[in-house]
Amino acid sequence: MNQELSPRFVSQLTRETVAVIMAGGRGARLRDLTELRAKPATPFGGKFRIIDFVLSNCVNSGIRRISVLTQYKAHSLIQHLQRGWGYLRGELGEFVQILPAQQQLGEMWYRGTADSVYQNLDVLLAGNPRYVLVLAGDHIYKMDYGPMLAHHAQTGADVTVGVISVPRQEATGFGVMTVDDDGCVIRFAEKPAEPEPMPDDPDLALASMGIYVFDAEFLRKRLTSDAEDGSSDHDFGKNIIPGAIDRDAVYAYAFRDVKTLAQYYWRDVGTVDAFFQANLELTAAMPELNLHDKSWPIWTYQEQLPPAKFVYDSDDCRGAAIDSLVSGGCIVSGASVSKSVLFSSVVVHRYSKLDQCVVLPGAEIGEHSDIRRAIIDENCVLPAGTVIGRDREADARRFHVTDDGVALVCPHMLTG
Repeated sequence: MNQELSPRFVSQLTRETVAVIMAGGRGARLRDLTELRAKPATPFGGKFRIIDFVLSNCVNSGIRRISVLTQYKAHSLIQHLQRGWGYLRGELGEFVQILPAQQQLGEMWYRGTADSVYQNLDVLLAGNPRYVLVLAGDHIYKMDYGPMLAHHAQTGADVTVGVISVPRQEATGFGVMTVDDDGCVIRFAEKPAEPEPMPDDPDLALASMGIYVFDAEFLRKRLTSDAEDGSSDHDFGKNIIPGAIDRDAVYAYAFRDVKTLAQYYWRDVGTVDAFFQANLELTAAMPELNLHDKSWPIWTYQEQLPPAKFVYDSDDCRGAAIDSLVSGGCIVSGASVSKSVLFSSVVVHRYSKLDQCVVLPGAEIGEHSDIRRAIIDENCVLPAGTVIGRDREADARRFHVTDDGVALVCPHMLTG
């Protein structure tokens, strides 16, 4: 095996890396789901939070110096990190540290993604890392960052950007890149109205995943220069990456299988419809995102809860769940649940039917309810006889209904 590709070489790179997770965004496109919580703290997949996926990627990759930058309504996020991610060994130089916005360099809060890192540079570089891995805290995927770090080191890059192929019509919401035959980025456009297609497939565009590897000293210089530029938006996608292309070595790293070239699972759950669909995908017999993969566990904090319980067994009142995820503490009491995700401590009462629903922790569904294609937010209590998903106009008068017809139900919508 080539020494540069050996596990020893990769593990050395991960030990020399500090990860920075940007978790301060509101996620306004998730509507009321982020009214009281930051997007990375939003529950996902039955028992996890969105941020658990990127944190697990770091730990499973051998990167155990992790800083989380918070800002918007961060209480539940900070609480989750303190409860679930405090097990790393500080005496071994391991940590998950929380860096809230605190006006460290004057009177300004974070002005952009790059500025959020700049304002914490002294803390981030205190351990003299060789590389800084900058990550978004609001995407769902499983990724070993080791090979990306190795690619960065082998190419001699100043910056390496993780990329995926997306349908061209969807690429308007991403940073879109053009690369040469060696993978060097030659053009970068942030959320372009007309994304440049990939040369080998005009229907696809090469999009940034919001994952960047920087040489630590290079990052310090670039962020310091950007902070002094009054015309800058102080954003990685708008300023730092485009500004580096003409003068520095910027390379793309494709998130795909090296042998088959198949693209790995990655989801931006930034809209209500995307959040709904990504959760329901997990109910498939063999979902693309395998949460049962023991070689790459997703770590989280969870309460100590009793097993899920299904009670009553008569023809008209049978507690059952089919093609569904049902978490600890749930009680399905003489109700029918189909192709749904029930988070922790959900109670579904007798004679009710749930079909294609995502029900967040602590929600309660009253008896004789009929709920279809809905997201029920945390701690909602739906009264007996509630009907959702049968009359779109009636649903829209009470709840938020998406373009795809998914009803989002939150506690404040049930009062009055």
